[in-house]
Amino acid sequence: MEKNQLIPDFKVVIIGGSAGSLNVLMQILPQLPVIKSFAMVIVLHRKSTDELTLEELIKLKVSTNVKPVEDKVSFLPGSVYIAPSNYHLLFEKNNTLSLDTSEKINYSRPSIDVSFESAAEVYKNRLIGILLSGSNADGTEGLKAIKKEGGTIVVQDPESAEMPFMPNSAIQSTTPDLVLNIQEILHFILSLDN
Repeated sequence: MEKNQLIPDFKVVIIGGSAGSLNVLMQILPQLPVIKSFAMVIVLHRKSTDELTLEELIKLKVSTNVKPVEDKVSFLPGSVYIAPSNYHLLFEKNNTLSLDTSEKINYSRPSIDVSFESAAEVYKNRLIGILLSGSNADGTEGLKAIKKEGGTIVVQDPESAEMPFMPNSAIQSTTPDLVLNIQEILHFILSLDN
């Protein structure tokens, strides 16, 4: 696939997932080279007591710089950002990230929907949203928002998902640009930074 075949001048790849998605990321992230032209954001459902364990694990697996997310941190290409536990991750128009402690959405904070919708509002057609394995419907409304703003939406093939409920919900309620298995998601991300 040629670079930017789906959208021109994209800036952000945001990945959301729940149960079973960490396994997917652990298959994909170690195979990615250093990202240069875009930022990657990972929003996973996690326990509110989970402090930096996920960040530390991902740091060990990726070549690209993993930046800790704090309120009002600068958001730059060439880095991976991970939504911290017990906060919703929001995107600001001045290329910063902010954290929010409002009520849980779909029993989760961080909520995939909240982050996807916030990113869609700021990055519009320069955004790619990828939804992975999970056992609830979080992410579906966020994908709709990305699509509405002209962004590209990718859903993990439910047949390759440990928990197919989340990708199935998205496929039934949206029109994904791509439905890909784990290896195909890897190749898609690799094609973006050529």
